[in-house]
Amino acid sequence: MLEHGGNLRQAAKNSSIPLNQWLDLSTGVNPNGWPVPEVPSRVWQRLPEINDGLEQAARDYYGCDLLLPVAGSQAAITRLPQLRDRSRVGLLALSYNEHAAAWQRAGHEVVLLQAETVAEQLQTLDVLLLVNPNNPTGTYWSVSQLRDFSQQLAKRGGWLIVDEAFIDATPEQSMLPFVGEPGLIVLRSLGKFFGLAGVRLGFVFAWRALLAELDELANPWEVNHVARYVGRMALMDDAWQRQTRRELPKQVYRLAQLLDESGLSVSGGCALFQWCERADAESLQQQLAQQGVWVRLFRQQPSVRFGLPADEDQWQRLQIALRSLGRG
Repeated sequence: MLEHGGNLRQAAKNSSIPLNQWLDLSTGVNPNGWPVPEVPSRVWQRLPEINDGLEQAARDYYGCDLLLPVAGSQAAITRLPQLRDRSRVGLLALSYNEHAAAWQRAGHEVVLLQAETVAEQLQTLDVLLLVNPNNPTGTYWSVSQLRDFSQQLAKRGGWLIVDEAFIDATPEQSMLPFVGEPGLIVLRSLGKFFGLAGVRLGFVFAWRALLAELDELANPWEVNHVARYVGRMALMDDAWQRQTRRELPKQVYRLAQLLDESGLSVSGGCALFQWCERADAESLQQQLAQQGVWVRLFRQQPSVRFGLPADEDQWQRLQIALRSLGRG
């Protein structure tokens, strides 16, 4: 199985620290996500219905009509490779690892790229898949660069897939205004910015024929009624979205400053996490774990990712843990 953040139970199992005493910074999920109200019992008792307002709320929020709700981005990640003949698929060597795994399982050739070589290798690819901003490095691709990639690929029937899981804090950098152009596919979800990873709700944006093919692969009632209910309200809450876009940059700046003051140079990041590339990454993760602070480790390119603390108590706890690094 592939490793992910959020595997806190395993961390607790491997230590003497009870589960409820950990500070989990391993996921990159907004710790102050959209405040879910009590869900009425009638919502739990009904099957999903497509005329409940979710799609319209999504169209309004994302500013794009060409969409399909899915059970989290993972549903699309798994199924998109089934819609192409064997292809040569380029992805960054360090990125969200489910993408590469899905294309490999479907029999495609996966080519691992470095960010600085993507443009020169584009002509050798049938599909280019980029997470923007990249997880965990925080690498951003400009809209103009992504449009150029997309147009080059489209000329030969290729695809550009952009996973925008972390872009809600900076929507002006999204490729959604160009959805409908040949070969462009965009993935979005409510897991990170909205802090609703548990509802498993996302959207695929693409041309109509592709959306229809994806819809054919979906299971009946795949997006459950509670997810649709909660997702619709979150997407409609303009005031919370505006406030969160104001607050996240302040919080991530504070995190970057704290890491720097602790001798951990930040190598990259975005509004929801900071990433530190270090030769001693595994040791660093274990030192923090001994204090009940859990961060995401990346072994293939030794590094750790820090998510945001939720409140002042958590900030102080992280600060104490960082100050103790290397002592004893």
